[in-house]
Amino acid sequence: MKKIGLVVKIDTEAGRKADEFENWLRSRGIDVVRKKNLPSGPRMSGSKISYAPSDLDCVFVLGGDGTFLSAVRWIGDQNIPIIGIKFGEVGFLAEITEDSLFYVAETILSKEFVTTSRMRLLVTVIREKAEIARETVLNDIVINKSALATLANIKTYINDHYLTTYKADGLIVSTPTGSTAYSLAAGGPVVHPAVPGIIMTPICPFTLTNRPLIVPDSVFIKFKLAKGASDIMLTFDGQLGFEIDDRDTIIVQKGQHPVNMINMPDQHYFDELKAKLRWSGGRV
Repeated sequence: MKKIGLVVKIDTEAGRKADEFENWLRSRGIDVVRKKNLPSGPRMSGSKISYAPSDLDCVFVLGGDGTFLSAVRWIGDQNIPIIGIKFGEVGFLAEITEDSLFYVAETILSKEFVTTSRMRLLVTVIREKAEIARETVLNDIVINKSALATLANIKTYINDHYLTTYKADGLIVSTPTGSTAYSLAAGGPVVHPAVPGIIMTPICPFTLTNRPLIVPDSVFIKFKLAKGASDIMLTFDGQLGFEIDDRDTIIVQKGQHPVNMINMPDQHYFDELKAKLRWSGGRV
């Protein structure tokens, strides 16, 4: 490997470890491209972003899930492997602990690793026949009302066939990777990343029979808000977003460019799941 990307959480401890790691890499003749991470919180879709250089061999992320999602957005549609080193709260994307960083790095530099493809969603927003946003997400999109707004009425179509109108505080549409994020907190199922599906999880639905639904990843899903809707936000991976209304049509489908996540030989998804959800006495 000749060039490695480094994305670091805005945190004193993570920054100190990143400095040490960068020096370690450079001492081995490896060029390092370090991305300055932005503070967390949604920003407007369509804001300018500079993408990672195409000649990166891989990207290390020192931070939590938010930093990881930011790094995925930096990679864009490029086929660059990525790995997360945990510096944050409990999360499912940064799987390696801080004390394993240099051991894992040695393994990766020796190319003794495998990658697994994680599906992304392609999300398009059409307003009055014009495309106003096009984004890809690794975890989810969220349609939700403001604190003081009435229930959102979200008309939902599968392959242009009407499904239902969700009357709820909002709706989460997630990938299997995102099933352990906001969707899980809202009562959605845990879905293995290899399962080819898209999960729709209503947030506090008015109708209790509106339950989470998994549809095939081959479909496209269309959403429209009821007439007169206001104070409704659409967010992408919690990284960016904007207000939507009844003029907008949101189309969600499987993206063409998955994320290639690096896995170590001794990593097993179910062990990580058990530990982080504290099943059978597991610890984070």
